[in-house]
Amino acid sequence: MRFAPSPTGPLHIGGVRTALYNYLFARQHGGDFIFRIEDTDSNRFVPGAEEYIIESFQWLGLAFDEGVGVGGDHGPYRQSERRDIYKKYVEQLLANGKAYMAFDTPEELEAKRSEIANFQYDATTRMQMRNSLSLPKEEVDALLASGHQYVVRFLIEPGVEVHVHDLIRGEVVINSSVLDDKVLYKSADELPTYHLANIVDDHLMEVSHVIRGEEWLPSAPLHVLLYRAFGWEDTMPTFAHLPLLLKPEGNGKLSKRDGDRLGFPVFPLEWHDPKTGDISSGYREKDYLPEAVINFLALLGWNPGNDQEKMTLDEMVQLFDLSRCSKAGARFDYKKLVWFNHEYILSKPDADIAALFEPMLRERGIDEPMERIVKVVSLMKGRVNFVHELWDTCCYFFQAPEAYDEKSLKKWWKEPAVASTYVRELCDFIEAAPVFAGAELEPLVMEWIAAKEWPVGKVMNAFRVTLVGAAVGPHIFELTDFIGKEETLRRARRALEVLPEA
Repeated sequence: MRFAPSPTGPLHIGGVRTALYNYLFARQHGGDFIFRIEDTDSNRFVPGAEEYIIESFQWLGLAFDEGVGVGGDHGPYRQSERRDIYKKYVEQLLANGKAYMAFDTPEELEAKRSEIANFQYDATTRMQMRNSLSLPKEEVDALLASGHQYVVRFLIEPGVEVHVHDLIRGEVVINSSVLDDKVLYKSADELPTYHLANIVDDHLMEVSHVIRGEEWLPSAPLHVLLYRAFGWEDTMPTFAHLPLLLKPEGNGKLSKRDGDRLGFPVFPLEWHDPKTGDISSGYREKDYLPEAVINFLALLGWNPGNDQEKMTLDEMVQLFDLSRCSKAGARFDYKKLVWFNHEYILSKPDADIAALFEPMLRERGIDEPMERIVKVVSLMKGRVNFVHELWDTCCYFFQAPEAYDEKSLKKWWKEPAVASTYVRELCDFIEAAPVFAGAELEPLVMEWIAAKEWPVGKVMNAFRVTLVGAAVGPHIFELTDFIGKEETLRRARRALEVLPEA
């Protein structure tokens, strides 16, 4: 199996899904997963794109067995470094009459397009053009001797029924008459086009299966014909063309504009465009866990055949089956991804989440031992969808409130004299109590409130407002345990000083 992106910009999330399915299939069948860079289009090359793609897969946890940055027996793995290899196969096609040289200039091609509606360079038009089939050999030789630029086109024989066996879509049959004589090689940069390089590389790298997006389905008949032209039909890979990722609304292909419009990324990592300076958001920087992204993507177009949604990568490998991939496009339900992220936060060890949260605390000047951060995480991670939300959810564990929530005050401090009495006397009781640990202090406080014949809810929520700044948070005695007796009393008594008493 291989994944072969072009370094023309950031890796789209649809490309990540394609890579994931290749990874799952390779692992399930004990195969190798190859990483190749298809950089034959030098005009579209974007600096930093290759490094971005590699970093994306490192973050996602999808490891390649061979390829760029890994090595292996089939290198080099950048197409720009394989020029001599491709030349050999171009010459083979020319020698066997399977391809020809075309000398048409861009101006001549444009003129022909103006002359013929829906012009296609094929069996019906090739003899009207300037190529090695229509021109005398002497003229061809003269053009080559003068250094005239040319392209090599594949010779498509019309009227051939081309069968493409697709593991998702079944048998796809295309008549070759609808295909044009595709450009395979350009003398200008001495590089092949995608079509030739792709076929040659897949053959030489012993690729057995090609899983790719359905946008490549129209090219599949051409690729079958190329395998035949080289005499490689017996070792031709089996194809599977994945359905499109659709907009969240389901109407049309997912685009970056959809993400910008609805507030979700379409790239795994943040991307800084070197040409425009534009910055596009990424799932890593938006605080998504890579496991959540992988799990979500796996289910976009495939189902495991059971009701299981949350799966480890190893479980996906065991369950993956291309026959359970849909032919229809998969709606990109980004809200479901948020749910996955929440579920993975819940299931990850508290220490792992704490390690992600600790730098956020440090940025705010808070230096707490890791064991205390782990304790807070254990109490609060069920309340957040993202790690960065922990600060707003539980900042009061680490610092006293500087303000008090108006809504909470209206509900639990609406009778200031009564509320302040509750808190003042509760502080005096706690200060004099023989114990402070929550498990021991709580029954004493409850017994004391009952003896006072005070309403438990009103007393404890007024107390909570003084400690937290709002009527939110965990069990109150878990909080007091964490901040300690001295800080508990300091916060409560400070609130009594600043909140109204009448």
